Amino acid sequence: MGIVNIEDELHEQLRKASKASYRSINAQAAYWIRIGMLCELNPQLTFQQIIVRELREAGVDPADAGAGIGASGDVAVE
Repeated sequence: MGIVNIEDELHEQLRKASKASYRSINAQAAYWIRIGMLCELNPQLTFQQIIVRELREAGVDPADAGAGIGASGDVAVE
């Protein structure tokens, strides 16, 4: 484990996001880092497609969760 120095404003955004997503500040930072890496490594995929793929790899069926996510990974918007 290491220490990462970030700007105060980014830390404040991280703190707020962690409350909204019910994660610790460290878990929120890890989530953002992982998602950022996945987005950079898969530029052909949308954020929603990456999330669906990660959920499926974890054994979660997004359709069963009632997330409004189609088979193609598209999110239904009403």
